[in-house]
Parts: sequence; structure tokens; C-alpha cells
Amino acid sequence: MSSDHREPSLDVGLLSPVSAGHDESVSDAAILDALVTAEVALVRGLARVGALDPGAAERLSAEYGWTDSGCRGHGLSATDLALAAVDGGNPVIPLVGALRGRGVEPDAIHRGATSQDILDTALMLVAREALGRVIADLDRAARALSAFADEHAGVVTAGRTLTQHAVPTTVGARVAGWVRGIRRAVHRLREARDALPVQLGGAAGTLAATVDEWGTDAAAALPSAFAAELGLMAPDAPWHTERWPVTELGDALVQAVDAVGKVAADVAVLTRPEIGELAEGRGGGSSAMPQKQNPVASALIRSAALRAPQLAATLHLASAFAVEERPDGAWHAEWPTLRELLRLALGSSAQAAALAEGLVVDRAAVARNLALSDGRIVSERLARVLVPRIGKERFAALIGEASTGSLAGALRALPEAADLDVDALLDPAGYTGLAERFVGDATAPDSGRA
Repeated sequence: MSSDHREPSLDVGLLSPVSAGHDESVSDAAILDALVTAEVALVRGLARVGALDPGAAERLSAEYGWTDSGCRGHGLSATDLALAAVDGGNPVIPLVGALRGRGVEPDAIHRGATSQDILDTALMLVAREALGRVIADLDRAARALSAFADEHAGVVTAGRTLTQHAVPTTVGARVAGWVRGIRRAVHRLREARDALPVQLGGAAGTLAATVDEWGTDAAAALPSAFAAELGLMAPDAPWHTERWPVTELGDALVQAVDAVGKVAADVAVLTRPEIGELAEGRGGGSSAMPQKQNPVASALIRSAALRAPQLAATLHLASAFAVEERPDGAWHAEWPTLRELLRLALGSSAQAAALAEGLVVDRAAVARNLALSDGRIVSERLARVLVPRIGKERFAALIGEASTGSLAGALRALPEAADLDVDALLDPAGYTGLAERFVGDATAPDSGRA
């Protein structure tokens, strides 16, 4: 089962451009590295609790290239392992055979463990690496958007509800909302990353073989020793069919993709030529229409946001059907589902960081669109001032008639409005409430705290 650098790949991202170039940390090669790392870490954990000779653990570590970042130079082939996994239903069975076949401390490998222990632990290792990258990119996006929100905190724009002009807000306030969503998602991701546990339960989640061979104390100490070797958490008990580590991780990933999906959805709308208030730093071209500057980053992020929730739903379904002490198919369904969800989070967060760092606002377009209602965008304010003076029916008629004429002129013609400063009353900048304050609250250095 030697390594072949020409191994064919089923998926290099040709149909998933959102993640292409960003998903190496969840590749088959990365998962194989994590599987080998988990097996070697188990031997090292056994040595920690006095169950094995430390020399054996060191010899095995040297054979498989153990470092603080895991095993990389093991020389095993993911393709060979995948093909050999069919007979037993998972890749750990042939992996153990390949490791023992090297002849270096074969009796120390996989002692007291079951396949699920190694595969679940490997997936947690892969998830931790991927989460570090996702969090870094989301932090980049939040920093760039915070600066953008601060710069445009007072730029008044049309607030829109149900696609229609509602009341004024500011460009900065809208973007500050994006920042809050991203920072909350980062908080959840950090919690999920810090809670990722090893898996170690043996054949049916009781560690019976470990107890039988080395005693209760060694068996009880082994999960913590195993976790310490890998930098993961030690669980209270095996979670073979209690799949909360996977579902909670999946939920945090979806929240992150949702957060950047919201950004992308708003940007995609606001870059429409008839609106034109925002632009991506670099537009994508068209194969047939050279005039187009497509919001490609937004489109790619949205593609991930449309797919991610269904993947999390599959993880929950698999959790609900994780029967007895070992799931029959539900566990297997998690592997590619979780990997794809990690992949989408990696890609969408990287795209979001690039989008945020290149975002451009067209202030002239913002002002043009704001003026389209000829002051009716502050009708909520006008109602509060005028209804007590002229009544609801006359006010409704006034707003309706003004749709074909000048609202300012209609107001000045009202005897009841003679004492009012019409220009100030119609100025959208005077009706943005706490918009600028909300920007400051969202972009303050300590605003990322939960």
C-alpha cells in the first residue's frame, strides 16, 4: 500500500468552485494522515498510562513521521486504502493491516480500539484543522467589514423591507449587521473547535478489552492520555451512538455559512445595475456578454449557503438513527456529509474574506436611490408629525397625491404645516435613529465577545 503521487482524484473542485483551492485540509490525503496520526497517538497514549513500553511508542512514532502536527510521512496510499475499505465497510480495517504489515511494533497498534474510535478521532482532527482556517478567514472578513462600516457609518441609504423602500438607514449600519452575524458565528465555531473530543470506547463502548488487559485505572486514564497526544478534548464517555460532537459541529458550520451567505445575498442585490450601490472589488466576466461584471464571489458564497443546511440536516438524521452501540449505515453517512460541510465552510469563508476586503460603495448611486421616493421614505416620521394636525384621511391623501408631484410642495401648501421646517422634516439624514450608534457598538474592538 505504497504512496503514489499520481493517484487519481474524483473531485478536485471542478463543480465546486466555491471551495476549489481552499479544501486541501479536508482532502482524502489529509484524512489518511489523520487516521495514521490517531493510531500512533493511541500507542503513545498507552505508553503514557504505563500499559506499553515507551520505546515501542517512540519507534512507531519515528516510523510514521510523528510530529506535533501529526503524521505526514507515512507513505500510505489513500487510493489503495479506499479500495480495500469496501470489504469491511470502513478504511480503518485495511489501515490497521497495513500498519502492522510494516513490522514495526505490530502488537502495539490498535490495542483495545475499534474502527470507529480511530475514524471518529481522525475526523475530529481534520475538523480542528479546517476550523482554524475558517475562523481565520472569518476574522479577516469581520475586520474588513468593520472598517468599511466605520467609514460609511453616516452614509444614509434607503432601508428596504420586502424589497421596497422602508425608512432610511446607513450603509454602515447595514454592514455592521453583517459583522455581528459573522462574529457570532466565529464565537460558535471556537466553542465547537475547543470541544472536539477523541473517541475511545473499544468494541461496544465499554473499553472492556483495555480493562481486561491493563486494569481499570489504566483504562480510565487512557482517553485523557489519548486526547493529550492529539490536543483534543477527553469525553466523559464514548460517543459511538451519541453523536452530539458531530451535530453541534455541523450546526456551528452552518451558522458560519449562513452569516457569509447573508453578506453575499445583500451584495448580490445591491450590485444590480439598476441599484448599483455596491460592487465587488473584482467582477467576473461572462463567456458571451463582455459588458458584464458579475458578482462572482457573492454567487459562490450563496452556492455554499444553499447547500450547507441540508448537509447539517443529514447529520441530525444520522444521529437520530445511530442505533444501539454501533450505527449501521448512519455513521457511514456522516463521513462524506461532514467533510462536504467543512469544505463549504472553508471555501465560503475564504471567498467572504476576499469579498469584504475589496468591497466598494458608490455613494452617488446610494444618494440617487434614496431620492427616488421624493421624501416619502420618511412617511413614518411625517405621519407622527402631521396626523395630529390634519387627520389620517387627509394624510393618506397627501402621500398618495404626492406620488405624482412634489411632496415638499404639497407640505408647504398645507396651512397646518406653516410653522414646520419642511426641508428638515424631509431630510432622510435626520431619521436614522440609532444607526450610527449600532455601527460603533458592532465594530468596537471588544464587540466580538459573546
